[in-house]
Amino acid sequence: MPLPRTRGTALRQQLAELRGPDVPAKALDARALAALAANPGCRRRAILDGAGVNKTALASALGSPSAFGQSQFALTRGNAFEAKVKADGGAELLRLVHERLDRSAEPPAHARVPELTAIGPEGRTARTALALREASEAAGEWTLLDHPMLALDVAGSPAFLEPDAVVVHPDGSWTVVEIKSFPMLDGSADPAKVGAAARQAAVYVLALEQVAARLTQGGAPAPRVRERVLLVCPKDFSNLPTASAVDIRKQRAVTARQLTRLTRIQDIADTLPEGTCFDPSRPADELTTAVESVPATYAPECLAACELAFHCRDRSRASGAVTPLGRSVRAELGGLTTVEDVLAAARGESGDPTDPAVAALRRAAALRAEALGEEATACH
Repeated sequence: MPLPRTRGTALRQQLAELRGPDVPAKALDARALAALAANPGCRRRAILDGAGVNKTALASALGSPSAFGQSQFALTRGNAFEAKVKADGGAELLRLVHERLDRSAEPPAHARVPELTAIGPEGRTARTALALREASEAAGEWTLLDHPMLALDVAGSPAFLEPDAVVVHPDGSWTVVEIKSFPMLDGSADPAKVGAAARQAAVYVLALEQVAARLTQGGAPAPRVRERVLLVCPKDFSNLPTASAVDIRKQRAVTARQLTRLTRIQDIADTLPEGTCFDPSRPADELTTAVESVPATYAPECLAACELAFHCRDRSRASGAVTPLGRSVRAELGGLTTVEDVLAAARGESGDPTDPAVAALRRAAALRAEALGEEATACH
């Protein structure tokens, strides 16, 4: 007798049909979830990621191959730096955690580094949860979890996430550690890269909070997941590690809201035309129609975070949208959504003169005309 089809199983079947019946799902990782949080209004990315569509293959099939991703050189350099940070049982890493986040605790003269290997992601997730429980109960000790495996429920399915490290403090609290290969110059790093790392760390914090909630027994309080994470980077232009504490409360809240929206992607899927499918093996014109059936919210920042960015940028430019000019410009223009609308409003051909955006455009046009007129007079 077949099992009843619940809303959850119906959604998974619907997403599988959108992905393609013979196409395996691409697992969501922390980078993808963080990118979702960075552009929460993009319904296109939400449905594609929720369905497990391989956006790299999709972009190539659409004729706009992605340049998104790390180079092999950057990956090699990052792996070498991470190995240096974690050498000698993570002594330097724990020193940085103590120095930046927990000076009141005893210095980490030595630490437990539990073995986290197991069969499959489910096995590693269970082993990580057990190691976290044991570390939280071992009061007064430092514990370093090297590449633990965490599971976060996304759209009814688990997304398996692998942070660089999680440190359990002597008081039983947990800290996420992000190790990046971009430099920290005079104590500060590129704000855009720090922001991306903070959003990624926020995903790990949410996953750890779910683990902590499951560890409560007999009314005991859940272990505290710290909302300040440790970002470890090379110091200046050397290969020596330095670190900064990053408050990720804002990123955590934004990511949590976006994941809540993502778990309701059936609302998006229900609006799609019947037979919509994002299988990259389909003809390019069919794929284009399928992709364009889902609204996108393009911004220049997408170029550093989404495989479909080139496709969405080309479409935005072709439609004359103002979105390629950036979010700040888009916000200033209010209801003027196309370049044609903006130019017509500036020339006084359309638009409500009481609209602040229209009034500002007309003032700018008048100033430009005045300046050009004076320049022409001076030339004569």
